[in-house]
Amino acid sequence: MGIRVAGVCKEFGSFRAVDNVSLDVDTGSLVALLGPSGSGKSTLLRLIAGLEEANAGRVWIAGEEATSRSVQERHVGFVFQHFALFKHRTVRQNVGFGLELRGWKHEAIRRRVDELLELVQLQGFGNRYPSQLSGGQRQRVSLARALAVQPRVLLLDEPFSALDAKVRKELRAWLRNLHDEMHVTTVIVTHDQEEAMEVADKIVVMNQGRIEQIGTPAEIYDQPASPFVMSFVGAVNVLPSHVPLAPNREQRGELFIRPHDLELHRHPQEGSVPAVLRRLTHLGRDIQAELILASGEVVMAQLPRERIDYHDLKAGDALHITSRDARTFVPDFVI
Repeated sequence: MGIRVAGVCKEFGSFRAVDNVSLDVDTGSLVALLGPSGSGKSTLLRLIAGLEEANAGRVWIAGEEATSRSVQERHVGFVFQHFALFKHRTVRQNVGFGLELRGWKHEAIRRRVDELLELVQLQGFGNRYPSQLSGGQRQRVSLARALAVQPRVLLLDEPFSALDAKVRKELRAWLRNLHDEMHVTTVIVTHDQEEAMEVADKIVVMNQGRIEQIGTPAEIYDQPASPFVMSFVGAVNVLPSHVPLAPNREQRGELFIRPHDLELHRHPQEGSVPAVLRRLTHLGRDIQAELILASGEVVMAQLPRERIDYHDLKAGDALHITSRDARTFVPDFVI
């Protein structure tokens, strides 16, 4: 087992940031801690790293108990959100800093730094300073520095959130490929659902200091364990039970319907509900329709362009909608 957390709690005054959390991370896997701000995901990561001390619970890393060990004794690599590079040191000096502290000889440091700069695709950048690099390049330097000391686990705290969308997407793919090459047990904290779905083997969804669900990206999206998980991971329409859009008419409770599970029709269909088009938005390959039901609820539908003749649609058009799938929740059960 790469990482094991058992019954961990962390309090800041009267606020419990992490509430009795237990978690196993398989050796060599990449796990995402996903949740909104304040859900406890970064605090849990810092507890694993030893940067915070738990009020209760135990932590194991690579099969050895690390609960009372210092950060240095845990042998973890940690990458922060804001790079945390030394401005007065070159790329090469930043990457090799941890090796210097451990007393490595100069030639051994040079070889290891060369290997890492090639690994993170920054050959030829060794003599530059952080100010001479792009944001994406600086974060790759941070990753190289974390990997330099050959950590038993790699911990990433929202490493791409300070970057623009295009660079974030590029680095997500790069990180996944890097992980597949190195197989270092990795935990990444993110509030970006797409990021978690794209890079992780498993996702741990957190809310209010507790774990709501653990599963593969497909399990989290297709089989959400709670209304929170379904609402947080992917877009969803939440409708009152009296709206007759559930394919299974016996379902009771609020309806949770993904926008891509709604179909638009010009004419009434079996099981359809009348609606008025309020807005049509072009999203490249997809078309997003904002509709108002007769009962006043607003719903969003998203369809591939080829599934609807959108050229003739305009605000105010009377349409009819059906649903291919809908989910309801009752306390502790999905029906």
